Amino acid sequence: MLDINSLMGKMKEAQQNIKKTQEEMGSLSETAESGGGMVKATVNGNKKIIKIYIDPEIISKEDKQLIEDLTVAAINLALSKIETKTKDLMQNSVMDGMPNIPGLDLNNLKF
Repeated sequence: MLDINSLMGKMKEAQQNIKKTQEEMGSLSETAESGGGMVKATVNGNKKIIKIYIDPEIISKEDKQLIEDLTVAAINLALSKIETKTKDLMQNSVMDGMPNIPGLDLNNLKF
């Protein structure tokens, strides 16, 4: 039988872990590139763009559409990579020690 007091303690612990993990996410970063490194985008764990690098050689070509396309590709790839990293962090730190409750699936939570 499931001890309700134990479960409540685990839930409180999970809330504290969520808060701590959300703070840690801000220090995570992920960089992705497109166009063979001509454009690089860096995002943090809060899914904010923190740096964009554009190779000066493509700027001199004045190929506006190419620069826009490569920038979007790099940003989207960086966001995809940080999504995986933050999901893993939340899964490992917040759910650690939580009892397995049949029918309760917390794997799809968004943070």
